Amino acid sequence: MLAARAQAHASNGTENGPSDYSMKFRSQTPIFHGMLRRMLGRQEELARLKKRLAEFPVVGILGPRQVGKTTLALAVAGRSRKGVTRFDLENPRDVARLRDEMTALEPLRGLVILDEIQRRPEIFPALRVLADRRGKPARFLVLGSASPDLLKQSSESLAGRIAYLKLEGFGIADVGVENWRKLWLRGGFPRSYLARSEKQSFAWREVLIQTYLQRDLAELELRLPAATLGRFWTMIAHYHGQIWNSSELARSFALSDKTVRRYLDVLEDTFMVRVLPPWSANVGKRLVKSPKVYVNDSGLLHALLDLKTKHDLERHPKLGASFEGFALSEVVRRLRATPRQCFFWATHQGAELDLLVVDGHRRLGFEFKHTNAPEFTKSMTIAVKDLGLESLSVIHVGEDTYPLTDNIRAVSIRRVVKDLRSLS
Repeated sequence: MLAARAQAHASNGTENGPSDYSMKFRSQTPIFHGMLRRMLGRQEELARLKKRLAEFPVVGILGPRQVGKTTLALAVAGRSRKGVTRFDLENPRDVARLRDEMTALEPLRGLVILDEIQRRPEIFPALRVLADRRGKPARFLVLGSASPDLLKQSSESLAGRIAYLKLEGFGIADVGVENWRKLWLRGGFPRSYLARSEKQSFAWREVLIQTYLQRDLAELELRLPAATLGRFWTMIAHYHGQIWNSSELARSFALSDKTVRRYLDVLEDTFMVRVLPPWSANVGKRLVKSPKVYVNDSGLLHALLDLKTKHDLERHPKLGASFEGFALSEVVRRLRATPRQCFFWATHQGAELDLLVVDGHRRLGFEFKHTNAPEFTKSMTIAVKDLGLESLSVIHVGEDTYPLTDNIRAVSIRRVVKDLRSLS
């Protein structure tokens, strides 16, 4: 059905827009079916995207390269009842057509997809004019591999006109709880997860890392030495789940604290690293005030650490930290918590909490333990009391979910999808 609709709408390409959309789906319909299969359970993201397109004239799907942004965009295009035109800004022909943005885009109707928008951020002012037309004859779907902060022109030109959807890799809800260990090892990038073997999956991730360092950064005009940033990224993998110490890393690389922080910002802005800030509300105790850092995707973490197999991971000292980052991402995804709602908490006296989610007056706490049977600790009681937690969930690798105290419970990673409800 989706492929048929895509073919029906493909004829809506105009002389002012690209025809590659129709050519692809007439000659490569099996590829479209393959992309739909790779979406697996991403119906929640598809529904959210459709809702945003109904509400805003411009919608941005942002996420790392190869995470499935184009697949999601083509899926919503296949369900569109109006015309669909797609520009691939990595295609020189499409780039040439967009040399005069207004001439190329103004006549188009229906859904207009601009893929890899970070290559042409100068298009955003034109989108502002087109978004303000009466009747909204076209909606614009822009796909990018950089955060809104990095695409500054979008926030300046399209304020109030654009909504963003951050797309991550596959999660447990997409692949099924029975496959969570495979997801943890390979990570959520579709091609990595769906590879025929662990060897192929690992090789694909290595290529992604090299492509990111050698090509993607240059396209974003981030003039950083690829070799140095690669070593820095690997160092971050060894610090995964730990408190950020810029001075220590600066000494290791013979760089200034400011330069090291710039490297971290670049990895965060391109969705490769998660920086979790500390909760610093005054609770009468000396608090840790530096953030924690995580490699965003567990599969990339394992590639940076040269962990090719499940056996390699189980023997590595970062096993617990790896599970912490993986489970933390699943919780944040399930709650649909924004970066501004997520913190960790730690005191210099030793009490700590891996994840604190703040939603208005609600405060939810989470600990992550690579154990089959987590036990109650004094630190949990301190966190509940000092932070005023509504609940504290200890996510673990075992099969059972059970209470530890009245408002503290052990939750199996298999139950995260069912037991945690979205904050939105």
